[in-house]
Amino acid sequence: MSSEQVPLVDLRAQYLALKPEIMLAFEEVLESMQLFLGPRQRAFEQEFAAYCGCNYGVGTSSGTTALELALRACDIGPGDEVITVSNTFIATVEAIAAVGAIPVFVDIDPETYVMDWRQLELVLTARTRAILPVHLYGHTVEMKPVLEFAHTHGLRVIEDASQAHGATYEGQRVGSFGDIACFSLYFSKNLGAFGEAGICTTNDLALAEKMWMVRDHGSRVRYLHEVMGNNARMDELQAAVLLVKLPHLTNWNAARQAHAQTYNEHLRGLVEAVPVVRSWSTHVYCYYVVQVDDRERFRAVLADEGIGTNIHYPTPIHLQPACAQYGYKRGMLPVTEAVASRIVSLPMYPELTSHQLQRVIQAVQKYATGTLAPNH
Repeated sequence: MSSEQVPLVDLRAQYLALKPEIMLAFEEVLESMQLFLGPRQRAFEQEFAAYCGCNYGVGTSSGTTALELALRACDIGPGDEVITVSNTFIATVEAIAAVGAIPVFVDIDPETYVMDWRQLELVLTARTRAILPVHLYGHTVEMKPVLEFAHTHGLRVIEDASQAHGATYEGQRVGSFGDIACFSLYFSKNLGAFGEAGICTTNDLALAEKMWMVRDHGSRVRYLHEVMGNNARMDELQAAVLLVKLPHLTNWNAARQAHAQTYNEHLRGLVEAVPVVRSWSTHVYCYYVVQVDDRERFRAVLADEGIGTNIHYPTPIHLQPACAQYGYKRGMLPVTEAVASRIVSLPMYPELTSHQLQRVIQAVQKYATGTLAPNH
């Protein structure tokens, strides 16, 4: 095994570059001891909403609570159906279940791995209330036909943009297309807190006000609770971190895109598929996902070379035990199922060095040529 490691993600490298600013921001918060619903949260809400091209931001405790708040604000509840995808993190569907609604899955595009909007018509019923497209791995869903379908049928659109901070569709940043968009600010995302945080963006003041209220125990005025709400507030320390990081996001995304271009140039032909970017989308590479024939051997070879990998995601949501109640069986989403058996994520973060990129590329070359057998 190589002594030099290339991790899947290196959070420490980013922290060290920003440490003086972050520690100062922490100190200022702790001196004031206003630890939630404070000035930094309000500033971050405004700045991130503006970054996405929206009027309002609603800071939350996580991406999962952001999704739940959005669904509640759109009056999605028991018995309502929400069309989404199975190739996503479980949080997308957890939020639907949390409000009592029913997830209805469509398959994905085999090259971009995101929602195939052509299948929306196939699953539309009288109980359909919303579409929840997921911008996955950093690539956007084709939003124009999704929005047109939703408008035709009177449906809400809630974007799950948790892996696509700064990605654009036809030149417009995600987060500004649906009625509401939801972002995870989990620590390993393109824009990440030091722990858990999330945010919703919207251009609809009524929806924003409802989410502001629900996230704070259903109250606009303290101890006066208009609805049963939740504790889904973003804390002030996380907002302070995010305010320091946000101005760097565009450059960080550009670095990810440059790394992806290097990977693409060297890995095309060595793996079954490298990421595809549609002409109407930009890709911000939250994850750099390839397809391989023999994933177990691929990961073993790279592990022996000190290269970190992961699978996003090995078991589609419709086949998870937690979703058995919805009645999906293997074979019902063939593209999703086929992809899930072949995809693997390679190291991707802005601070990757040229040497680290070459280490990954060389390890993949050894896998492809069979010159290195894993020591197992």
